[in-house]
Amino acid sequence: MGTVTDMEHKKKTDQTISMHGGQARTSGGAVSGSGMDRRVEKKKTPWKTVGIAAGAIGLVALIATVVMDASGGRSFKVNEGRVVISEVTEGTFEDFIPVRGRVTPLKTVFLDAIEGGRVERVLVEDGTMLKKGDLIVELSNTTLQLEVTRNEALVTEQLNNMRSIELSLEQNRLEHKRNLVELDYQIKRLERQVQRERELIKTNAVSQSKLDQTEDELAYYRARRAVTLESQATDARMQETQLAFLKKSGAQLEASLEFAHKNLEALNVRAPVAGKLSGFNVEVGQSVTRGGRLGQIDDPENYKLAAMIDEFYLGRVDLGQEALFERGGDDYRMSIAKIYPQVSNGQFEVDFVFEGEQPDGIRRGQTLQAKLTLGDATKATLIPNGAFYQDTGGNWVFVVTPEGDQAVKRTVRLGRRNSRYIEVLDGLEVGERVVTSPYTSFVEMDRLKLGEE
Repeated sequence: MGTVTDMEHKKKTDQTISMHGGQARTSGGAVSGSGMDRRVEKKKTPWKTVGIAAGAIGLVALIATVVMDASGGRSFKVNEGRVVISEVTEGTFEDFIPVRGRVTPLKTVFLDAIEGGRVERVLVEDGTMLKKGDLIVELSNTTLQLEVTRNEALVTEQLNNMRSIELSLEQNRLEHKRNLVELDYQIKRLERQVQRERELIKTNAVSQSKLDQTEDELAYYRARRAVTLESQATDARMQETQLAFLKKSGAQLEASLEFAHKNLEALNVRAPVAGKLSGFNVEVGQSVTRGGRLGQIDDPENYKLAAMIDEFYLGRVDLGQEALFERGGDDYRMSIAKIYPQVSNGQFEVDFVFEGEQPDGIRRGQTLQAKLTLGDATKATLIPNGAFYQDTGGNWVFVVTPEGDQAVKRTVRLGRRNSRYIEVLDGLEVGERVVTSPYTSFVEMDRLKLGEE
């Protein structure tokens, strides 16, 4: 029993020593309280102080940056190697623009079907050289043929009716003439009879009543003749008007009949002019609509140049302006023959014609490069033509500072431009450098910070 108690006491003493970090000491089996519960001080880490200091420094830097940007406007940092910087120079400005045109025939006649129908025969192929009047294709149109036949019968009937009316009017005129002849005969006969009876009445060979009867009959025929003349004049006037109307109607009917025959003849499509057939792709059995495009006939020897020009130059391009085309070491002159005012996709079309001899070997559809002269060459301050112009409209540019670390937005006034240079009118000095590459990414900025990767 005593042995167990001592062991338990020793175990408790060891646990007490362990709990107090080994600071308690035992004397004769008793536990001493001296040195127990001594406070241990921890060292403080300075991370909080460092964070506060760093935040203060960052805030100061941010405020300084904001103040600097506010004083210089909106800025954008850009790699200097990704922009094009050009120098302002002085030189000769040649006022021209390059034009790229497509060779087209000088004259083109479109071949359209006057009347629609079914293709019965194709007599030529695409690319054939034609003479005026050559038969190209034959069409058939049963409906048109029946319609022309009906119109022909109707016109013939109306013409016959007109002829009948005209014959009736002529017979009426002749009847009036016969009546006048008869009346003149009776009047002349009665005048002689009255004259004889007046001589005979002196010898009482003829009675007074017989003379009076003869004179009354003479007066009747004279009055009838006057009425007949008046009726004849009225009928002649009406007849003349009616005949003129009938002749005009007859001419119109005959013209209509002739037009119907022409429409029927138009089913045989012929070449209206001499030239080269192109764009012709018709097969036997194909249905062609009225007015449908069958192809075109081009002038095989003479050509023109159709070019698209930027709408910026619309006010500076006029008829007769000259352009120069170089081929094989020879220069060929052209002039503007036609300007199409319609603007499409920012461009308008111009036709150039060759003055004098045209180059050999050019073909329809070929693309040629020429220079259109807009004015005389002059001395001017110049900057290279760049894509920046489309972004600014030539109203401002980014000018590199003398230090070369940034480019500042500056208002300028630019004038004429060609494929290589733009004329500077105001705002830039010779020797200054400007950014001439596109401004798309920083068009809203006021200042560019130039740096390296």
